[in-house]
Amino acid sequence: MVVAMGNVYRRDDGAGAAVMRAVTPRLEELSSPELDAVGLGPLGDPLDLLGQWDDAELAVVVDAVRTGAAPGTVVVLDLGGRGDPETAEAIHARPSSTHGVGVAGALRLARAVGRAPLRVLAVGIEGEDFGNGDGLSDAVAGAVDEAAARVLEIVDTALRCA
Repeated sequence: MVVAMGNVYRRDDGAGAAVMRAVTPRLEELSSPELDAVGLGPLGDPLDLLGQWDDAELAVVVDAVRTGAAPGTVVVLDLGGRGDPETAEAIHARPSSTHGVGVAGALRLARAVGRAPLRVLAVGIEGEDFGNGDGLSDAVAGAVDEAAARVLEIVDTALRCA
């Protein structure tokens, strides 16, 4: 499962949606009757993940992030998954999304109710401008192809290993 997070009317917060547009045709090609590569979003709130990613083998969450890196930097973070206590403790130190609760909080809640995905990876693009308006900053727009390639590499590897 690939899930785009964000708000396309808050400039770089629309990074997840831009990546999802780029990967959707390939996700459809990768899907088969035995294995399904599903794309969702953009979702505006990480709590919206609950019920959507329940018990998935793999959830790849694509979002704008704020890590302090240069705008347009693409990061891939392993957030753990179902019953991963070591990662559950370390997740507090991870870079956050631009949302209040964050994907890490949604994952902790999903774990608590026994519905977390087996594994969660986050593919983030360091944002620059989160003001009102549409359109990505040049740095973020320039990183969309790289982030899309990372997402597709992750999904392709997961499907080949399934």
